[in-house]
Amino acid sequence: NLSSISDYVIFILLPMTWACVPQKADYVMVSCFPNAIIANVPECPYGWEIGQLSLGGVCYAGINTPGFYRFTIPDLTPKNHSYCGTLSEVSKDPRYIFYNSIVSNDSSLTVRNQPVNYTFSCTYKAAYLVNNAVFSQRVATVYVNNGSLGSFKSQLSMNVFTNSKFLYAKDAPYVIDTSEIGSEVFIGIEAKGLSNRFKVVITNCWATPTPYSTDRKRWTLILNSCSLDNTVTIFENAKDSQSMFKFNSFRFQRLEKVSTVWLHCEVQVCDGEKLFCQPVSISINLMLLSTEFEPDPNGGILTMEFQVRGI
Repeated sequence: NLSSISDYVIFILLPMTWACVPQKADYVMVSCFPNAIIANVPECPYGWEIGQLSLGGVCYAGINTPGFYRFTIPDLTPKNHSYCGTLSEVSKDPRYIFYNSIVSNDSSLTVRNQPVNYTFSCTYKAAYLVNNAVFSQRVATVYVNNGSLGSFKSQLSMNVFTNSKFLYAKDAPYVIDTSEIGSEVFIGIEAKGLSNRFKVVITNCWATPTPYSTDRKRWTLILNSCSLDNTVTIFENAKDSQSMFKFNSFRFQRLEKVSTVWLHCEVQVCDGEKLFCQPVSISINLMLLSTEFEPDPNGGILTMEFQVRGI
């Protein structure tokens, strides 16, 4: 009966359409840079669009890259102490750990996608091994669910400066004519590109006639943040992102054919807002003047070459 058609409601079931193709994405790809963290999750994880995912539940600042949604923490230590909910803590070594999460948030009345929470972290050691005063950025990129390793190493540099103002660095390797033996050498160690809250702490510095920091033939300049050589003057240590000292140049006796002196320094990067940064400065008696010490295998060593040129 055509007259009765209006008495019925006809439902037409249409196939569900997705704004993006859902992926079962159970990992986050993290890149830990010295002063930034980048986290990537596969595109359209469990059906979530990029505008429905946020960093720390605060910032909807993700960008769509081929195959991935990318979220960036551009500053690990901003002035307000938290970029989009990024948190940090200090472990015993010490190591600095920064962590955050990418979470789903749908403001609609009904939610049909599986909620997601991609928690990630980057852990940075406080001390590093850097050789030959050559510094290149190294990035740790790993596929993990919860954490990655990063490094401040590429931000550390040791340079020879022209004078005690430490404004102009000299070219490396630093060449000293034999007529200039005994002249003052100004050394600056700096952590570049990091927040001002990170302080450089010089713990030990020594010289060897070879590039090897473990060479037992050595002359100790600084031990436990105190000068052992009477020509050493420490200008700044553990107060800023740069620490400076000077000493008088020399060469090793009975090694006439050796024209190179290598300077090695153990340094720490200290978070001034999490820790009380200060030089070790323990009491040193005269017995230590002839005592050998082994560099901390877990510490960081900066090495610099000095060439002595005959006339």
